[in-house]
Amino acid sequence: MSTDTTASVSTHILDTSAGRPAEGVAVRLDARSGRDADWRALGGSATDADGRCEDLPALPEGTTHVRLDFEVEAYFAPSARNQAEVRQDAPAHRDSGTGVFFPEVAVTFAVAPGEHYHVPLLLNPFGYSVYRGS
Repeated sequence: MSTDTTASVSTHILDTSAGRPAEGVAVRLDARSGRDADWRALGGSATDADGRCEDLPALPEGTTHVRLDFEVEAYFAPSARNQAEVRQDAPAHRDSGTGVFFPEVAVTFAVAPGEHYHVPLLLNPFGYSVYRGS
């Protein structure tokens, strides 16, 4: 929860190839207190059955930048990837040769004290998008 001196962050993931939330995706949260400061690992969580991370760590006072790192490679493991390919009519090794084109998605954004930042990830085997939600 944000306070007057800190910001807060939440996220969720929707698998747009399946039309449902992406469950079990590990999410790491890092923060820094200036553009030239070192990143500090704060911890992480995993998405629940609704694709949400309800327990991301609080941001320290003075945080100006946040990075969410979504570990999506395991989500697109062979069984899940095969199901997505059937829905998409796409070959496993199209473009990347590995079967997983984006093994992780890192999203970095600026924050201000007192604000809450909800950053959804729309994900499919060959692309993604993010935005500031509400």
